[in-house]
Amino acid sequence: MKVTEQGRMSKVLLFVSSVLLCCCRTTRAEIFTSIGQMTDLIYTEKELVQSLREYIKAEESKLAAVKSWANKLDALTRVSTADPEGYLAHPVNAYKLMKRLNTEWSELESLVLQNPADGFVSNMSVHRQYFPDEEDETGAAKALMRLQDTYQLDSEAFSKGKLPGVHSNAVLTVDDCFDMGKTAYNDADYYHAVLWLQQALKQLDDGEEAVVSKADILDYLSYSVYQMGDLPRAIELTRRLVAIDPSHQRAGGNLRYFEQLLMKQLREMNQDYQPPSEEPIQLGTYSRPKDHLPERESYEALCRGEGIQMTEARRSRLFCRYHDGKRNPRLLLKPVREEDEWDSPHIVRYLDSLSDEEVEKIKELAKPRLARATVRDPKTGVLTTANYRVSKSAWLEGEEDPVIDRVNQRIEDITGLTVETAELLQVANYGVGGQYEPHFDFSRKDEPDAFKRLGTGNRLATYLNYMSDVEAGGATVFPDLGAVIWPKKGTSVFWYNLFRSGEGDYRTRHAACPVLVGSKWVSNKWIHERGQEFRRPCGLTEVD
Repeated sequence: MKVTEQGRMSKVLLFVSSVLLCCCRTTRAEIFTSIGQMTDLIYTEKELVQSLREYIKAEESKLAAVKSWANKLDALTRVSTADPEGYLAHPVNAYKLMKRLNTEWSELESLVLQNPADGFVSNMSVHRQYFPDEEDETGAAKALMRLQDTYQLDSEAFSKGKLPGVHSNAVLTVDDCFDMGKTAYNDADYYHAVLWLQQALKQLDDGEEAVVSKADILDYLSYSVYQMGDLPRAIELTRRLVAIDPSHQRAGGNLRYFEQLLMKQLREMNQDYQPPSEEPIQLGTYSRPKDHLPERESYEALCRGEGIQMTEARRSRLFCRYHDGKRNPRLLLKPVREEDEWDSPHIVRYLDSLSDEEVEKIKELAKPRLARATVRDPKTGVLTTANYRVSKSAWLEGEEDPVIDRVNQRIEDITGLTVETAELLQVANYGVGGQYEPHFDFSRKDEPDAFKRLGTGNRLATYLNYMSDVEAGGATVFPDLGAVIWPKKGTSVFWYNLFRSGEGDYRTRHAACPVLVGSKWVSNKWIHERGQEFRRPCGLTEVD
């Protein structure tokens, strides 16, 4: 971002030339034949010097702003590049990276473009294609809100970077909180809009400097509170707005409408006016709206480690053992350690099933191909993206690298099931707020064509490799069971999705909880029915 002396001088000369062309309208002969007119040039020169100084001042002011930005980012990138995954593990850092690249770098570009800056603009043009866009920034904001809901975190905790078990300097400014609230507002999500706009107002009232005005915050906040059905507080906030800006375009009309609506409601209910609560708006002030997921509360409680149905009677039925895959030659000399995670349906964990070297190789192969994770459309069988699955994934074939082939073989050895008809090894990375809401891995009776294109039957079993530890969040939960399985690097979990009869085991509905802090890497193998006829014979009843 340095401007060379030669480049700066060129700009000055160009500026002076343009001013001279504007100011000097007489010919050379006329100038030297009139001292009076020449004295006029003295004042013209003085004006030029003043204009030149104003130009230099404007140029230096711009450069000072750019230097300040560069110094701030220089310090920030030294921290972030030292441990990129660790830095992005904190959801606030991930959100602010999205915001910086989508919004703040564009503002810097506009500043530099006030005068030619070919090198910077060229560099921006080259890299802009890789920048996050508006949708990415919005997605990052919604991820913070998803974490806020799942782990019951208030906006102040987020704004100060205070997350469970984590101390960080990653903070959200007044403008950050306002942008969060505005994102929710634009999505008609007034519940979250209120939480974040209230936090922006609090930080502004506490003396923090901001670009956004208090009037703008109150404008959005008062209407959001009205949408949440809290008319007394909406009136109080709108009165504050009118006091700050009596000529506000909407405030006066909104205030009269809110007051009339409140009086009408009080008359209909035969009640007296009650002043709004003096308690600040916080998590729990308003009820969170219901959504499409019937088990939302139990699912999120399990993600927080609450409501786990691990009784002492159940725990007494869980064991650990050495597993040799029914005397599989490859496991005889080095059997794997197997631990029961749940008794019915039987969910087991295999320890040390992936080495660190294998994990790194799988991640290395997957990273260049990571794309938004998809789900199979139950009606068409075609893979498509879905809002309830937020991660990036890649699919790896055994022929690509000996490590993938070795991992596939190990899955076959451990489970005793053929992987010839299994799906490719899927690698997924869950970043900020990454999750996969409760779902079934197998296709139900109302989805007969889900795997028809594969021609390998239904998904018989799921084998899931954990390829990273997660600092907070990211558990695999089974809401119907009240079961929680925490990620542990190098281990794998396995369960059957179908009974021996081929009927689906609906108890296996599970979810990947949002990652609160950290980066969650997993890989999984979906094993299908075809080819397992003699490896897992049918049972005598529907639920065998």
